[in-house]
Amino acid sequence: MKLAFVIVSALLASACASHQSVEQPPQVARGQTLVEQHCSTCHATGRIGDSPAPEAPPFRKLSQNYRVDALEEAFAEGISVGHPAMPQFAFAPDDVSALVAYLQSIQDAPSSSE
Repeated sequence: MKLAFVIVSALLASACASHQSVEQPPQVARGQTLVEQHCSTCHATGRIGDSPAPEAPPFRKLSQNYRVDALEEAFAEGISVGHPAMPQFAFAPDDVSALVAYLQSIQDAPSSSE
């Protein structure tokens, strides 16, 4: 009986370890930190969930309307939009690369109708 308990415990521990998140490359992790710090008040910044502000698109869906890599210039020169709720942001070059890497890592897969 004790042997069965040990085997089951080992299998459960192994299964739990295999479901832990895979470590992100440093640049992607830095991008995630940046969007969580600067954007998560309004935008959904991960792979799931709704944006806290309904008018703010979830970042995982940006590629439906933009080429994510084309956002580099906007991040570097300063993102500004036509509504007063969103502050203007300008990021350093290393941060721009990290933001783009993170955003590319979380994009929804294109639907089969596209």
